Amino acid sequence: MNQASHNKLISFIWSIADDCLRDVYVRGKYRDVILPMVVLRRLDTLLEPTKDAVLDEVKFQRDDMQATELDDAPLMAASGYVFYNTSKWTLKRLHATATNNDQILRANVDEYLRGFSDNVKEIVTRFKLFEQMQHMANKEVLHVVLEKFVSPFINLTPHDLEDPDGSMMPGLSNLGMGYVFEELIRKFNEENNEEAGEHFTPREVIHLMTHLIFDPISGQLPPVMTIYDPACGSGGMLTEAQNYIKEPEGPIAAAGDVYLYGKEINDETYAICKSDMMIKGNNPENIKPGSTLARDSFPDIRFDFMLSNPPY
Repeated sequence: MNQASHNKLISFIWSIADDCLRDVYVRGKYRDVILPMVVLRRLDTLLEPTKDAVLDEVKFQRDDMQATELDDAPLMAASGYVFYNTSKWTLKRLHATATNNDQILRANVDEYLRGFSDNVKEIVTRFKLFEQMQHMANKEVLHVVLEKFVSPFINLTPHDLEDPDGSMMPGLSNLGMGYVFEELIRKFNEENNEEAGEHFTPREVIHLMTHLIFDPISGQLPPVMTIYDPACGSGGMLTEAQNYIKEPEGPIAAAGDVYLYGKEINDETYAICKSDMMIKGNNPENIKPGSTLARDSFPDIRFDFMLSNPPY
């Protein structure tokens, strides 16, 4: 995605807060809705193409196999990701069937959120999405917020789309999605007079760190690598290190596997990091919540590399 398209997307998402949330949330709380809704919509767009296949698998397990508990593996295979949603809803379907009664919509949204696999349910919990949906329904803005996020003028899918005016909207890559998160966090932090560095490290700094660590040993990298960040924030340092090592045309172009591990104390950025790991095909279970200083979540693992920008 080029810079102009990136800026246009950020501006559209940013405008949702001013258009829909003013007088419903104090300005410093806009992020409590916008960030989780961006994550939710991104996950939703990835699952849309395989929705019917997942529902067929649910029907097969419940009706043909008489299963009392659903088996994760076939559902993940059907969805094409390490997460899935077993409800009949997508965000577009929720919007299309919505009425003026936000409480009915909220009940359907709750059903949709409960349909996610457990790994996404944890993200939903960390973001306090059930509470946010209830609050928006009480203030009668849930429908308009949802309408904005499924607008044909915003593209959070990985594929190029055409808007109703005939303009091309480039797809949003996983790397581009990371940039969107970081830019939104930066803007929200500026609004709240917070330090952006508490949540993410600028990409140019990460690039320098990866060069310093990996370039001197580019010919001696092990075939399987583990990388750990004990204060991983939204995960940018981990994924940039992986991208640098695995880039086919890059200076290292390592052929082996790279496994990422991290820990993050802030619930919001932990949820963003974990969802990012899901989207990019990394193991989300390797990202743990909590303080690294209080408890070691990986006592039995010795990592090959560690990258970190501790917020102290």
